[in-house]
Amino acid sequence: MAGLQQQVAAQQTALQQRNLYIQLLEEKLRLQRIQQFAARSEKSADQAHLFDEVELEAEIEALRDQLPDDAEEQDAPRPSRQRRQRGFSDTLVRERIELTLSEEEKVGATKTFFAKVKEELQFIPAQLKVLEYWQEKAVFPLEGNDHLLAAERPVHPLGKCTASTSLLAYVITSKYADGLPLYRLEGMFKRLGHAVSRTQMANWIIRLNDVFTPLITLMREVQNSSAYLQADETRLQVLKEDGKTAQSDKWMWVTRGGPPDQPSVLFAYDPSRGGSVPVRLLDDFAGILQADGYAGYGQVCRANGITRIGCWDHARRKFVEASKAAKVNAKGKNATPAKAEVGLSHINKLYAIERQIKDLSEAERYRIRQELSLPRLEAFKAWLEANVTRVMKGSLTRQAMEYTLNQWDFLIGYCARGDLHISNVLAENAIRPFAVGRRAWLFADTSRGAHASATCYSLIETAKANGLEPAAYIHHVLERIATADTLEALETLLPWNVNLAPVEKK
Repeated sequence: MAGLQQQVAAQQTALQQRNLYIQLLEEKLRLQRIQQFAARSEKSADQAHLFDEVELEAEIEALRDQLPDDAEEQDAPRPSRQRRQRGFSDTLVRERIELTLSEEEKVGATKTFFAKVKEELQFIPAQLKVLEYWQEKAVFPLEGNDHLLAAERPVHPLGKCTASTSLLAYVITSKYADGLPLYRLEGMFKRLGHAVSRTQMANWIIRLNDVFTPLITLMREVQNSSAYLQADETRLQVLKEDGKTAQSDKWMWVTRGGPPDQPSVLFAYDPSRGGSVPVRLLDDFAGILQADGYAGYGQVCRANGITRIGCWDHARRKFVEASKAAKVNAKGKNATPAKAEVGLSHINKLYAIERQIKDLSEAERYRIRQELSLPRLEAFKAWLEANVTRVMKGSLTRQAMEYTLNQWDFLIGYCARGDLHISNVLAENAIRPFAVGRRAWLFADTSRGAHASATCYSLIETAKANGLEPAAYIHHVLERIATADTLEALETLLPWNVNLAPVEKK
């Protein structure tokens, strides 16, 4: 009997472990199905609301009233409410079309006048044009021989090249800003009257990488001289990489930041995700670095004395996934109160504060974070520590809670200053065009192509961060970089030093 009881107890233990394992697999399966078929929004209709944003707004207004009159920073100007645009932009070229009456219709009229009755937006299709350069040459007799003098030729950034700077700018912008793969551009050019092969276009882009490198290096120096950077990384497939299989993951790194009036977004390709990559990219940076929980940033933080802060978006996303994958009953409601929902409510309190103070000055944001955010963070941490062991080990909710606790010292770092952000969203937004484009062109053929892509994305995203139209900025740089043989000339090509004239109006 004792042996049978031991056997039954062992079987019951095995069944309990198997049931727990099945629950974990079912949870992961639900999450996979949601990720594949459901909407990707992180909003939850069933989310528990544990606070009132109206009351929170009143708290913030009360704190603003307590700000001393002699504060160093004045109130940031409140943005005007965005109104729906009526009509077309004043920067567009306009052509006047007059609808006239016939002479017979105007007989007997005391006067005539024109009234604008409508506006239409016209599209002018692209076209290819061949530029023929005819160089004038003069012959001078000199000591019995003829001396030849030729007019100066314009310097091309690629030397001998059949593509004009405008065509190069169009190819770069189309692929890296609009996400058009080269094979589609090849078909578009063919329809316009001349076939330009994708191999030829790829070769132009790779050659331009060497041309742009000094400008990118200068941008990197300016960015690393700032006090606050954000970093992120994403996968990239490169088919021909030494020592790596075509299917293995390689990485595109991005850093965003720089002085307030000189923002830059810089991409860098590396086949490794090791800590040596941030060490190389952030060689002389010694400010605050915001990134996700990846341990690879730890090496450069220790070496350079960098203060690291975390990203609440990553923590929140784990709770969102746990909430979506929670088991539901036949009525569509959670079978048991979901701790993931409670955790989300705590995090949403922090985001609600940030929404209310986003337009305030740095001094006010810092003050309100100290008064409102820190107490809510302490309450959230206490809740996590009290409940983490009550959740099934290995579940998505347990993983979310453990991740938040492990990253806690980094996650609360945004409260240390008013200019810091609660999340790494700016870096993620900067890397999103790359992720969208990657769906179209899928992979890079060689590491040289991957490096060239990083350079082009850096120029385009930095131009956008400085309020410049990417195509116009790329063309501006291509027109002048071949003759920028000094540091001063190169600095004039930095986006924050470029003043592109608006489109001429007729």
